[in-house]
Amino acid sequence: MKSLRYALAPLALICALPAAAQVAPPVAPIVPTSTLLSLNAEARSFSKPDLAVFSAGVTSQGKTAAAALAANSADMNRVIAALKAAGIADRDIQTSNLNINPVYRQQVVRKDGQLEETVPSIVAYQVNNQVTVRQRKLAEFGKVLDTLVNAGANQVNGPSFELDDSEAAMDEARTAAMAKARQRAELYAKAAGLKVKRIISISEGGGYSPPAPMLYAKMAMAEAAPTPVAPGEVALSATVAVQFELAP
Repeated sequence: MKSLRYALAPLALICALPAAAQVAPPVAPIVPTSTLLSLNAEARSFSKPDLAVFSAGVTSQGKTAAAALAANSADMNRVIAALKAAGIADRDIQTSNLNINPVYRQQVVRKDGQLEETVPSIVAYQVNNQVTVRQRKLAEFGKVLDTLVNAGANQVNGPSFELDDSEAAMDEARTAAMAKARQRAELYAKAAGLKVKRIISISEGGGYSPPAPMLYAKMAMAEAAPTPVAPGEVALSATVAVQFELAP
């Protein structure tokens, strides 16, 4: 029984090896007659956005922190209710900023242009509450902005136009980037009197390039046509770094 236990020990050790040890064999080394070519290539894909992300909120002021917070809460409840009434789902509304700050008395400027040396005193409190909103019906975005302002929102920032699912657009950019890298490798190889033998390595970079956001702040709006909004296109870029082996 003792000898059997010892005989099984090497087998148990092999089975306990981590999965990381069972990797594919390394890439064959480059032979002396070959040349290593390293290239970077970038490509973009353009798509119409289907999502607008923006922030909306209320800034309120009161003599005490409690009074300012109470006034702000009442206004924000109306803003959030207006968003929901406009068809924005609960999952697309998220509080992104809430702060309470004191407001200090302004210093008096003397006739000689210097400020009077006085002890800073708090005269009021200011509360800012903002939510981040994901608008999925872009055709109604301008109408939603107008609804927010009418509900009491005095801070609106954005939008940033995005794709809800960007994988297909990213794959298009990746494919184009690889094709560009391969085409460039063939060009260099031909100019050097060589041929592309294989790809040694590929690494990826890139990301999302939204159009510049618009800014709406402290809006006061009379009865008018819905605010015009132009979604344009969003660009997604893919960058690849590829190493090729060139050989005669």
